[in-house]
Amino acid sequence: MSLIRDYYLRFQVLVHEVAKFGVVGAVGFVVQLGVQNALYPRLLGPTTALVIAYAVATVVTFVGNRHWAFKHRKGKGFGQEGVLFVVLNVVGIFIQIGIVDFVVYGLHMRDTLPYNLATIVGIGIGTLFRLVTYRKYVFLAQPPADTPEQLEPETSGR
Repeated sequence: MSLIRDYYLRFQVLVHEVAKFGVVGAVGFVVQLGVQNALYPRLLGPTTALVIAYAVATVVTFVGNRHWAFKHRKGKGFGQEGVLFVVLNVVGIFIQIGIVDFVVYGLHMRDTLPYNLATIVGIGIGTLFRLVTYRKYVFLAQPPADTPEQLEPETSGR
C-alpha cells in the first residue's frame, strides 16, 4: 500500500492536472459537438462547421484550463499564454480537419454519424497533443528543484 501512496505523492500534481484537463476537455467536447451539430449539415459544410465549433470550444477550454486546471502554474501572463494556446489549437484543428475531411471527402461518408465519429477520433488525437504541449509551452511550471510543485497558491495568514 505504501508503494501506491508513494507513487501518488510523486505524481500528485500530474494526476490532478490530467483529471482537471479531462473535465475541461469534456466540457469543450460537449460545446464543440453541440455547435457543430447545430451547424452541419443544415447551415454549413463539414469543415466550416468544424472550424466554428472548434473556435467556440477553444475559448471555453482556454478559460477552464487557465483558471482551473493549470491555475497553480506560473505562466508568462495572459497574453503570451493566450497566443501560444491559440497557436497550438491551430495545430490541433488541423489534426481534426484532416481526419474529418478524409472521412467526408475521401471516404464520401457525409452522414452525421461518421462525421461525428471522425470528429471524436480527431478530438482524441488532438487532446493528447494539446495536453503535452500545454504543460510544456503554455502553462509553465518552474518550481525550484528542492520545492515540490503546489496545487494551490500559498496564502498568507493575515
